[in-house]
Amino acid sequence: MSPARARAAAAAGALRSSGGSAAPPQGRGRKRASPRGGAPAAAPAPPPARHLFSDPAEVEALRGNLLAWYDRCKRDLPWRALAATEPDADRRGYAVWVSEIMLQQTQVATVIDYYNRWMQKWPTLQALAQASLEEVNELWAGLGYYSRGKRLQEAARKVVSELAGQMPRTAEDLQKLLLGVGRYTAGAIASISYGQVTGVVDGNVIRVLCRLRCIGADSSSPAVIDRLWDMANVLVDSSRPGDFNQALMELGATVCTPKAPLCRECPVKQHCQAWRRVEKELAFASQQLFGKQPPVPDVEDCGIGDCPLCPPATEPWDSSLGVTNFPRKPAKKPPRAMRTATCVVERRGCHGAPEYLIVQRPSSGLLAGLWEFPTLPLAQDLQEKEREELAHHLQAWMGRPVAAKGLQFIGEVVHIFSHIHQTYVVYSLHLDGDVTLDPALFPSRWVTEDEFHASAVSTAMKKVLKAHEKQHRKESSPVKGSKKKRRAEAQGTGSTCPGAQLSLRAFLRAPTAREGTDLPRVRHQSPSLR
Repeated sequence: MSPARARAAAAAGALRSSGGSAAPPQGRGRKRASPRGGAPAAAPAPPPARHLFSDPAEVEALRGNLLAWYDRCKRDLPWRALAATEPDADRRGYAVWVSEIMLQQTQVATVIDYYNRWMQKWPTLQALAQASLEEVNELWAGLGYYSRGKRLQEAARKVVSELAGQMPRTAEDLQKLLLGVGRYTAGAIASISYGQVTGVVDGNVIRVLCRLRCIGADSSSPAVIDRLWDMANVLVDSSRPGDFNQALMELGATVCTPKAPLCRECPVKQHCQAWRRVEKELAFASQQLFGKQPPVPDVEDCGIGDCPLCPPATEPWDSSLGVTNFPRKPAKKPPRAMRTATCVVERRGCHGAPEYLIVQRPSSGLLAGLWEFPTLPLAQDLQEKEREELAHHLQAWMGRPVAAKGLQFIGEVVHIFSHIHQTYVVYSLHLDGDVTLDPALFPSRWVTEDEFHASAVSTAMKKVLKAHEKQHRKESSPVKGSKKKRRAEAQGTGSTCPGAQLSLRAFLRAPTAREGTDLPRVRHQSPSLR
């Protein structure tokens, strides 16, 4: 048994024999005031060694194995190429910063195209600072979480105007000075761009660390998050901090995945407590299958009562889940349901093509600053009168009467935001002639279909327009006969259009007398003998 595990076992024995809490090691405990004004109470004991990386040799081996795997298997991503080749420190930091903001809550495959277009349009902080919010929203449209782009530009303007265009160089300064940069993003920029020896903790890292050390407590709780940051800072390689952090995230994204981890391919499985537990259980089951009497496998939790990092007693280890027992998260709150009436207001443009009316949302809140069709949130008691309420809303907005019966119902479009289950009740309204809009309400404009898709509109509004176009095509297409009717026409004996293809049955049957008289006569001639 290693010295660390021996100390943990001794602490466990002391706890069980005394019935109280083990005293914290010297120098590690923090005093806090007693609630009754008596002597200061000792802070809780630190987690047992089972949940920590306390063996320097193991830490060194894990670093080497992970970095070697990363060098062989890392994905070729545009921001990694820029971080490795860009000589200018500020441009390098900016390139990593943009990627980290885009990758928040968004898959890598989705981000690549947005990132390439962004860096082509605004390759420097100065270029982004000079852009308008409208331009930023247009490029960001479809990526989701639109406030990210707005905060990124605001922070870029601050770097240019207040920091002389120089990016902060440390994680502490990045988090303190830049709007929208949290602890993880700051650590990623500082380690990847500037070589600061600091760890990072994102969703992928949380999953990897929880499995490596069998951390079954709620991984979203502040206490567990603090422990994971401590582990990340212990593990990070001082000679290649940026590569190590990217390797840890890459491992979580490609191998140590949430539902179907590729444990056999994992470069650090020999350091994984969850993997060891699975292997022991498999060996135990195998010996039982062959009629042997193996000893009970050593797969218990750390042995410390009320361990802050072990799974709660109400949620024990589930052998059917394997390593996916970790991490544990509380059940997500269901998104709240909302209904919104929206109207696709259409007119004919000067060239005969349809134009659509779009209005700009407020500069704060959900989808801030984006463009959309006129909308009206529906209260629960207004759903039965939604057509009338929408007509009244449009009338007040356009300054002309709008009859409720003139609104054509299109259908419902559902869009799921992170915390909202949004149902758009879609109507359409065709206008004849020009309409004078009231600019005092909201900014508005008429756009063609191409201009609509090029504008800063949300994915939800693109779904609304698609539903409207689908309904329009359905109404304008000719009504088709039933299959039975078309089959009867193909097999019938009536006249057919010239060149029409006969059915196989009609082709093979003998012609009637009437049909025979209608056949064209072919004059046969013998070939000339000359």
